[in-house]
Amino acid sequence: MTSLHPLDPITPGEIQLAVRILESAFPGVKLRYKRIDLQEPAKNEVVPYLEAERRGEVRPRKPARLLAAMFHRLDNGSFYKALLNADTKSVVSAKEMPKGVQGPVDVDEMIEMEQVCLNHPAVKAEIEKLNLPAGMTVCLDPWIYGTDDPNETRRLVQCYMYIVAHDHPQNNHYSLPCKFSPVFDGITQQLVRMDYLPGGGDSQTTETQPWNQVSTVQYAHDLLDEPLRTDLKPYIVQQPEGASFTVVGNAVQWQKWRFRVGFNNREGLVLHNVTYDGRNTFYRLSVSEMTVPYGDPRAPYHRKQAFDVGDVGFGITANQLSLGCDCLGHIKYFDGYRCDSQGTPIQLNNVICMHEQDNGLQHKHTNYRSGAATVVRNRQLVIQMICTVANYEYIFAFILDQAANIELEVRATGILSTVAFDNQNGQTVPWGTNVGPGVMAPSHQHLFSFRIDPAVDGFRNTVYYEDSVPMPEDDQNPWLVGYTTEQNVIKTSGSASTSVERHRVFKFRNDSITNPITHKPIAYKLHAMPSQMLLAHPKSFGSRRARFATRPIWVTKYQDGELYAGGEFTNQSKDSNGVEVWAGRNDPVENEDVVLWHTFGLTHNPRIEDFPVMPMERVSVMLRPDGFFTKNPALDVPPSAQSFNQSTLHPEPACCAGSQDKHQVKL
Repeated sequence: MTSLHPLDPITPGEIQLAVRILESAFPGVKLRYKRIDLQEPAKNEVVPYLEAERRGEVRPRKPARLLAAMFHRLDNGSFYKALLNADTKSVVSAKEMPKGVQGPVDVDEMIEMEQVCLNHPAVKAEIEKLNLPAGMTVCLDPWIYGTDDPNETRRLVQCYMYIVAHDHPQNNHYSLPCKFSPVFDGITQQLVRMDYLPGGGDSQTTETQPWNQVSTVQYAHDLLDEPLRTDLKPYIVQQPEGASFTVVGNAVQWQKWRFRVGFNNREGLVLHNVTYDGRNTFYRLSVSEMTVPYGDPRAPYHRKQAFDVGDVGFGITANQLSLGCDCLGHIKYFDGYRCDSQGTPIQLNNVICMHEQDNGLQHKHTNYRSGAATVVRNRQLVIQMICTVANYEYIFAFILDQAANIELEVRATGILSTVAFDNQNGQTVPWGTNVGPGVMAPSHQHLFSFRIDPAVDGFRNTVYYEDSVPMPEDDQNPWLVGYTTEQNVIKTSGSASTSVERHRVFKFRNDSITNPITHKPIAYKLHAMPSQMLLAHPKSFGSRRARFATRPIWVTKYQDGELYAGGEFTNQSKDSNGVEVWAGRNDPVENEDVVLWHTFGLTHNPRIEDFPVMPMERVSVMLRPDGFFTKNPALDVPPSAQSFNQSTLHPEPACCAGSQDKHQVKL
């Protein structure tokens, strides 16, 4: 561990060490582990180390390497959170969580609950009632239970059941949902009750009936009714001299950028200590939380609300990526680690990919008098992670370019979460879309929280927003065409709104450094993604649990440990305990160590074209320098040239060349 950087992800040896420390602290007690991960060092302890590293100076002593663990005692079912010191091999703290606080789901738990459910006599009896033909069986998705009872303290799992043909590994079971849903106690693994699901426009339910056979809507290529296209030719991305980046451990250097690739079980991909040309820009960038509330008002669908970061974890659900599929070109992969329920380290291979891509022109100008042109193409560095959360896929990419811009791009794809619906007679509902025979996809939202910890030439910054407004009708604006900007400094922690009408942009400025040309403080600006906020009623559990999703902008004063917009424990939470609490402290945030949290996302009212697998939908947020430089920082990028890019011409068919010439002569 002496060779580890303070921000390096957890290692398998550290996971094993944590298990040994906890087993010694709880002798004779069997523990079931939910998470063992790195506890990032306190910011005031690690910044001197990072600054010495950036300046090439002798680095001070590393901060203590801390590990965080969540686990259940199996003797009494109590849930604990512990903090361990890996350097001294000791327990810093071990706290029993209050009854009703539920930790995140672990992979083993989901696998176990599937088997418990399918083997339960009551579930088998329901499956028997379906009277399925030979070759058909039932599978399930264990779902986060959500919340509808303030007094519920049990760890519950609701199971959504589907009919599937077992003759193909990619048979689309989401096309054949069932109308019964077992609910289990996640600790005792006992059946709590059998929920029967509505199949029409109201909440009326019926006992399980024999399956009314309908056609399955498939997405796997070898199950499609239509042939695959044959007119698509290979598109090969080649870099014969390799990529332009260098990697040492988790430290990346590309062009003028330097940063560290982080990975943890909860957020997955994190960017640490991002600098450009030796200057600090951002201390930490991550997708802090997301919530997916469903708009189907019928019980029990009202409980469907996933917190994919807090309930499960993007790191836990990250795909193991493959060459030639998920990323093209010259690829660098990064691995991660998690533990299983016994505390055994599990390697997560290739969960982050990094590559370069061409994104069109960076800048171009043609002098119309001389015809001379300057052309520079936009080379980008992409750091990408793909997460599969049951039915949905989320593709997260940080995209850095040569003009010092950073983009967070999110793409949603995968399969809609479907419910059984009796639509044979043309019945529809206003809160969903019929996407196949006997199947409906409810409307829902995907709301993300982008946590931005700025360090614009230093770790004290001011957040303000700038609106573009028309000038008043006065002597300075006689022709009534003038407009100017208004700046509003966020002086105390709180929230703010986006505004398309006012072209509102949020900026991070360093009040102690003035640009010599603009005579204004240097800054970066956030091109926010104006999005519809949470639609659930403010009194609903769905809203109370996800206050972060009710406002597009939150600004807080930095405090260690405040990383997750929805609070630390979201599984079956009754209320939020996250960014809205921290913003409510009314801390001074002008010229302070601040954090901005941007809520953005999609309101997804399904189309039938989104089924059986959804063409990706893309949203993005951009961070751009604004007065940080004295001119375009990409001026030194070499011009685009054929000798470098080696493009080829599409050949004209020989039979047409002559006729084309004749046509031109006639004109």
